[in-house]
Amino acid sequence: MALPSLSFLFIFFSFIVSLSHSIPFILLHGIGDQCSNRGVKRFTQKLSSFSGAEGYCVEVGNGSWDSWFLSLKEQTEIVCEKVKQMKELKEGYNVVGLSQGNLIGRGVVEFCEGGPPIKNFISLAGPHAGTASVPLCGSGILCVLADNLIKGEVYSDYIQEHLAPSGYLKLPNAIPDYLEKCRFLPVLNNEIPDQRNSTYKERFSSLQNLVLIMFEHDTVLIPKETSWFGYYPDGFFKPVLPPQSTELYIEDWIGLRTLDEAGKVHFISVPGKHLEISQEDMKKHVVPYLKDQTSTKDSTNKGRLRRRESNRKVIPSNTMEQSQMVEIEPSTTPLLDGSLSYWWSAPFKAFIAEVIGINEEEST
Repeated sequence: MALPSLSFLFIFFSFIVSLSHSIPFILLHGIGDQCSNRGVKRFTQKLSSFSGAEGYCVEVGNGSWDSWFLSLKEQTEIVCEKVKQMKELKEGYNVVGLSQGNLIGRGVVEFCEGGPPIKNFISLAGPHAGTASVPLCGSGILCVLADNLIKGEVYSDYIQEHLAPSGYLKLPNAIPDYLEKCRFLPVLNNEIPDQRNSTYKERFSSLQNLVLIMFEHDTVLIPKETSWFGYYPDGFFKPVLPPQSTELYIEDWIGLRTLDEAGKVHFISVPGKHLEISQEDMKKHVVPYLKDQTSTKDSTNKGRLRRRESNRKVIPSNTMEQSQMVEIEPSTTPLLDGSLSYWWSAPFKAFIAEVIGINEEEST
């Protein structure tokens, strides 16, 4: 029997060594989705294939249902316990967050006691500074009533306990209520003046890289710049402040400024709707941070060199300061499209109908 060639053996053992040194990653899906869904499975597999790192989609209970009805605090606690029990992550891991999943991931970074270290955090369309509108519903009378109900009662104990998005709905014209009664985001962002936690800031600013990807045609997040920690000024719905002009950044409540001044925050803008990322953009902006430490450094250095090239297409964002330049990358066929996940399901409409006290059939 012929022995394997030396070149084959070299390639084989190089592959094994590469895998043994790669850092695993977890993926946290968005609202209305679940790990078993085809799109999430395909996305996780491709990230693993392109990066050479083992990837794990971490589910919270009954996926799509619990992503709506379990508070973000509870979801974060579940993920915290799961990552602590995963022996594959004990030496450290990276996080890839999709939309709402980013807040759970950041909750694990800041709140999870005794968990394995998180190296890189890659955020796709995360509502990091909040959102000023409930997720998409539709034009039916029930949806209109539900929208008004949630906006009017969003900071009530009942809604905060039973509706996950209420934990990051930040209405600019109701900031006192938001700070006092919203149970998740004000704590996560260290926004409450007399309750700021230095440990949360220390943990968040210890990340090696924070990759913030915003989608130029995102209509799910209001404003889309929340993906970069940009948001409205308190009391107003315009203009959109760039992240560097927010109090969170200026006063460095969670360490975002510390990370940015160290060159560890990467503000990336890509074409597409909510989570509508292409394979090309995934390879350019996500995969490099899932590779081993050496590969990530090499990729970062190459990225810096590319930004110096004069033929780079750079345009100013229409909502950011003119001095802030946004790189636009080409995007073709999307691998994900998270917009559909935000249309409210029949069970959710039934839940709202019960809260409102009407029969959905009577409203049609």
